Amino acid sequence: MAEKSAGSVAEIFAAFLKLGLTSFGGPIAHLGYFRAEFVERRKWLSESSYADIVALCQFLPGPASSQVGFALGILHGNGLLGGLAAWSAFTMPSAIILFAFALGATAFTGPFAEGVLHGLKLVAVAVVAQAIWGMAKNLTPDRERATIALAAVAIVVFIGGSFGQIGAIALGALAGLWLCRGEGPEATGQLGFSVSPQHGIAALVLFAILFLITPLVTAKTGSQALALFDAFYRSGALVFGGGHVVLPLLQAEVVTPGWVSNADFLAGYGMAQAVPGPLFTFAAYLGAVSGPPPNGLAGAVIALIALSLPGLLLVYGMLPFWDALRLHPTAQAAMRGTNAAVVGILGAALYNPVWTSAVLSPRDFAVALAGFLLLTVWKLPPWIVVVVLAMAGAMLRMI
Repeated sequence: MAEKSAGSVAEIFAAFLKLGLTSFGGPIAHLGYFRAEFVERRKWLSESSYADIVALCQFLPGPASSQVGFALGILHGNGLLGGLAAWSAFTMPSAIILFAFALGATAFTGPFAEGVLHGLKLVAVAVVAQAIWGMAKNLTPDRERATIALAAVAIVVFIGGSFGQIGAIALGALAGLWLCRGEGPEATGQLGFSVSPQHGIAALVLFAILFLITPLVTAKTGSQALALFDAFYRSGALVFGGGHVVLPLLQAEVVTPGWVSNADFLAGYGMAQAVPGPLFTFAAYLGAVSGPPPNGLAGAVIALIALSLPGLLLVYGMLPFWDALRLHPTAQAAMRGTNAAVVGILGAALYNPVWTSAVLSPRDFAVALAGFLLLTVWKLPPWIVVVVLAMAGAMLRMI
């Protein structure tokens, strides 16, 4: 399948804004939303190309779903502007909500609200299950790749955390070199990321400079703005495995020095679970409520950009080299193995945390199954399923 020709920045922004408003359920669910929107509905890229991008972003530090969205924007927009349009549109809705909450907006409480939030968790079960169902048919079509996926499930379950995910992808690549040579069609041509090797190297150098130099400049100048940037930048640069993994890092950076109280930290984290889009927008809340200025809007902007920037720089820096690497037969065999491992990682995540946090009763199971059928059989757009299951969750809570 040929990759779709480039689109306008406005088209990319509108597509990701819709997802930023409706993508509930955390990073694994976001990957399911992306697949439904850009592989199945819009056909911007093929299943295997999408899985390649997911594998790359899972392997790098940073928020995997935001990184995947950034890469998709670069791919479809032929450059950095497309990537920035995708990231900003996907990030903006939840960042605005959390900033408003930091300013004292009324919390989302009560039985009806709690039911809606639980319904949104059930949406995540349906969306992730649909993504696994579709990807498994295309990416694990034989015994060898199905075995790699099963092994990835075992690794993630028994090791857990970011080390489990990275280990599953690495072992998937090694198994692909052994088991998947000559399997399936050969990848041809460039995906069209329009990132030159020179620009990629510049992004990687900038990532290293900001990581190494900013703490020194902060210590020398005593600037609170630089200290805030450095705290969130280092957290974003050191996190593997997505949004939830960054929480202990952020807590150490903002609660320990007394910038944010532990009560405010936990209140913001609870609200972050209730909004669509990436969990990294929690940074906007923390920057806004932090004690010493800059806080408010300036603090929110600094913290949000600083936390997201390392992951975006790493993806931008790696894309030109990965795009060339994927054309080699050896790399293609490794990618088949990593793609199968991604299916296994998503399968493990479907159980924990998606299923275990959402399906708490037989009625929950029935609602989640109904959402899955609406997506797979009735082919309804995900945003409609979001609305239907959110209302179902509210009604069940009120009964």
